[in-house]
Amino acid sequence: MRLHSIPCVLTLAAACVCLNSEAGNAQTGVQAVSVSFPAAQSAKPLDGRVLLLLSNDPSEEPRMQIDDTPRSQMVFGVTVDGLKPGESVVVDDKAAGYPIKSLKDVPAGDYTVQAVLDVYETFHRADGKTIKLSPDRGEGKHWNLAPGNLYSKAVKVHVGPGSAPIAISLDQVIPPIVPEADTKYVRHIKIQSALLTKFWGTPTYLSAVVLVPEGFDEHSEAHYPLIIFHDHFVTGFDDFRTTPPDPNLKPNYSERFHLAGYNRIQQEEAYKEYQQWASPKFPRVLIMKIQHANPYYDDSYAVNSANLGPYGDAIETELVPAVEKQFRGIGQSWARFMYGGSTGGWESLAVQIFYPDHYNGAFVACPDPVDFHAYMSRDLYKDANMFYLQGANKQVEQPAMRDYLGHTLISMRDNIAYEAALGDHGRSGEQFDIWQAVYSPQGKDGYPEPIFDKETGAIDHKVAEYWKEHYDLNAKLQRDWEQLGPKLQGKIHLYVGSDDTYFLNDAVYLMEDFLKATGTPGHGVAYDGEVLYGPRAEHCWNGDPTLPNALSRLHYNTMYLPKIMDRIEKTAPAGADVTSWRY
Repeated sequence: MRLHSIPCVLTLAAACVCLNSEAGNAQTGVQAVSVSFPAAQSAKPLDGRVLLLLSNDPSEEPRMQIDDTPRSQMVFGVTVDGLKPGESVVVDDKAAGYPIKSLKDVPAGDYTVQAVLDVYETFHRADGKTIKLSPDRGEGKHWNLAPGNLYSKAVKVHVGPGSAPIAISLDQVIPPIVPEADTKYVRHIKIQSALLTKFWGTPTYLSAVVLVPEGFDEHSEAHYPLIIFHDHFVTGFDDFRTTPPDPNLKPNYSERFHLAGYNRIQQEEAYKEYQQWASPKFPRVLIMKIQHANPYYDDSYAVNSANLGPYGDAIETELVPAVEKQFRGIGQSWARFMYGGSTGGWESLAVQIFYPDHYNGAFVACPDPVDFHAYMSRDLYKDANMFYLQGANKQVEQPAMRDYLGHTLISMRDNIAYEAALGDHGRSGEQFDIWQAVYSPQGKDGYPEPIFDKETGAIDHKVAEYWKEHYDLNAKLQRDWEQLGPKLQGKIHLYVGSDDTYFLNDAVYLMEDFLKATGTPGHGVAYDGEVLYGPRAEHCWNGDPTLPNALSRLHYNTMYLPKIMDRIEKTAPAGADVTSWRY
């Protein structure tokens, strides 16, 4: 949202904006909007992404209504460099928009307007590149919640011919987040990573939230197996509750699962988990969730990357040892496991593959694409375009998301437009941009090399080959199975719904084809794991055939434990500590 000052001063509560008036910009016929911030919020110039938000839903602030679903309200984004206090930036029809592409196309009517400045910092990386990104500030890399980001109050406006222009002041600031305190069961640890600090050129930290077993403080002689629950950024364990469900909780409706009172169900299941966790003879283990939000996303994908840095090595050689030392982990590979779904599923599988000697098994639910021949609904190696299938005489738009009946919820083109509105140079903080940041080589400008053009959808097959060589998990298994197979035998367990919302089952089919061939002549040792599908199940089915996804997704911390205990029984070496933690 860039503009210069507008001569008239408006009272925002009564302001109007015309986005398609002849009284607007003489060249475009579009009424521009100006956004500025006062010196009281920052005495120095700021870099970042100005986001203009328009909503026809008065239920909450517009900044809380922008997403990749059909319910999304409107966002228009402009990047600013060195915006001074009191200086205005113009947001006009050149701003990247979603779900409406341009301000000039906004229908006339009454809206709530708000603006946000996602503030960037300058990073002088060890590789000599200088780039500007918005770092995580404890919120998990969300522009609408990030402490220090500036925003305006939400006000009513009218869009239509003859309306006055509007000047928006970013006179509010999102406050710092208070860290969560330790409890009897949920503990926290934070370390400065030497590896990541060197890469980013500024102090960089890794944190973890650890669920400790019943009796942890009393049994000081015990050492425990460690299970990493790979997930998006979390501050605690929402699926673990030590108090009964709130009897006064107002029930809500889950659109995703088509269930009334789903919030009550979540509390009930979280309390049941606690009751299991504290019960006699329940397996005493450590469960760890990693906090590795970074300037590109809410987590790092737990692997080394040209653009994010050595997060894989930092987690494996700095964070995991620190957790095992502080919380008395056994500290040996036979006693380490992983599970997770979606991004966490990909991470669990990738870490097991990239660090095969560090872990004794990965339980992988609905993983992000594990074979880029099935990058959701596109083939990065064969298709020419992300947005459409080219026919003989027409182009067929391709989906990025579907519901459980197969109805398209958003197209590839629109999904990419959503991210383009939130940030350029891969700085949206969203899904396609983090895949690009993790998997791509660095571009000459220091930002990730684009895998496709966000305007045209054209796929860069040279970049795709880099992805294949470094991060296509199925390609790596096929290429290196002779060496990897003996180290991964019995460790790979894949689960996905046959109607996954993001088409993630397609890549699992391809990986299964290879895994089923292992153990046959010329294909090395058998993988000795499992691949299971949930019939008609959407995202994120995790392998429980007895319960619907709405319930099984609340059971990650208990559902795989029988298989983990069985694996320990079969693989723990002679003399290993298999007793101190069994009380």
